Amino acid sequence: MKTSILLAFLLSAPFAVAASTNSEPSATIPTVMPTPPPAADPNHPVSSVPGETKEQRDARMGWWRDAKFGMFIHWGVYSVPAGYYKDQPVKGIGEWIMNKGKIPMAEYQAFAKGFNPTEFDPAKFVAAAKSAGMNYIVITAKHHDGFAMFDSRANDWTIVRATPYKQDPLKALADECRKQGMKLGFYYSQAQDWNNGGSAAGGKWDKAQEHDMDDYIAKTAVPQVTELLSNYGADTPAVLWWDTPIDMNTNRAAKIDAVVQKLRPGLIQNNRLGGGTKGDTETPEQHIPPQGYPGRDWETCMTMNGTWGFKKDDQNWKSTETLLRNLCDIASKGGNYLLNVGPDSHGEIPAESVKRLAEVGSWMKLNGVAIYGTTSTPFGAEAGSFSPTEKDKKGEPVFKPDWSWRATQKPGHLYLILFKWPTDGKFNVPAFAHSITGATLPADPSAKLSVSQDDKGVTVSGLPAKAPDTIATVIDLKY
Repeated sequence: MKTSILLAFLLSAPFAVAASTNSEPSATIPTVMPTPPPAADPNHPVSSVPGETKEQRDARMGWWRDAKFGMFIHWGVYSVPAGYYKDQPVKGIGEWIMNKGKIPMAEYQAFAKGFNPTEFDPAKFVAAAKSAGMNYIVITAKHHDGFAMFDSRANDWTIVRATPYKQDPLKALADECRKQGMKLGFYYSQAQDWNNGGSAAGGKWDKAQEHDMDDYIAKTAVPQVTELLSNYGADTPAVLWWDTPIDMNTNRAAKIDAVVQKLRPGLIQNNRLGGGTKGDTETPEQHIPPQGYPGRDWETCMTMNGTWGFKKDDQNWKSTETLLRNLCDIASKGGNYLLNVGPDSHGEIPAESVKRLAEVGSWMKLNGVAIYGTTSTPFGAEAGSFSPTEKDKKGEPVFKPDWSWRATQKPGHLYLILFKWPTDGKFNVPAFAHSITGATLPADPSAKLSVSQDDKGVTVSGLPAKAPDTIATVIDLKY
């Protein structure tokens, strides 16, 4: 994922919201956010498709907007050292161990001999995503270590040629996703590549890494993107997730984008290709922007513990409550939630991840109507407010979140998601433009609720003494 250099790049861009001071954002949600960017013109949206109309964009982005919740998978040869080099722990996130440990290319590539994920079962990956109520998966086809998790002919630094496994897990996962109706996207580190001659955050540390960047683009990036767009079926990938556009320029980005426009025009792309391209989606990492990105599609990606790639000592797991409230907060602001898992070198998703995914899924089975296919809150102030006096280090107002409730909506329904349950059996929200005709609790259909409404607001009465769900209870207001 991101580096301090990329963060500098992002902070210089008009869409920047907040960044961690670490080389990669922390695994907690910061409460300090600068003022959000101005709303984009909805009639002229930034898009990866030249000349696209708003109607065409809405149709193309429709499935992604409705999906709301997806699984990120960071998996690669870095799962073999699992955070250790020469029996010593390496600080930082798991997939950055080569960079943070300054491991020479020859030594790092030797880890591939121990990468034999015979326990990998694509059905289990898809089942884990489905158990959480997720609707799409994005997996690392190639991370910054340059290791291809697919059958690439561009070079031998691949799971098929450099490991005893000698199989293409992306093909198996693509087939399984197709079988189970799950969308599959590919993450691809198009610029930063520590083994094939791409750029490197913080500079190179091994003479063997010295290489011409344009030669890398021509001999690795372009051929591999061509393979990823050609070899996995007409429906895969559904998304291309670029990362860290270090040393990318307009010419380099154009060469890669030309492959996309030729082979898969209209494919959803994020905003990290570089070279001045904006893509289709904003990608706040490890935080939720205070008010989303009005007029722009966006997706917050987050870890479930402190790392993206597997690191055996990282047991800093977020609670199910935190994961669910993040999901509700993101949906209320019109975004998607891409939640990460980091499989180990055997090909298994950590048990703690699987457990939390299932717990999130239990809530989604009853309350997913308030998430899937919804748009952002008609209110907004419930998320919190910017302090009129407190400033962060950059002189921007400090955002003070409020975790009492959130709201989402879809035609005919206004959903109130309560984190704090009222003690008097009533709940009030601001004035709403439509006349409410009824109210129900998806988690307790037997509850008899009543609604009163005037120009000052809406009051729901008859709520049970105890919340049907201790984490988040949904009230479905019909209009």
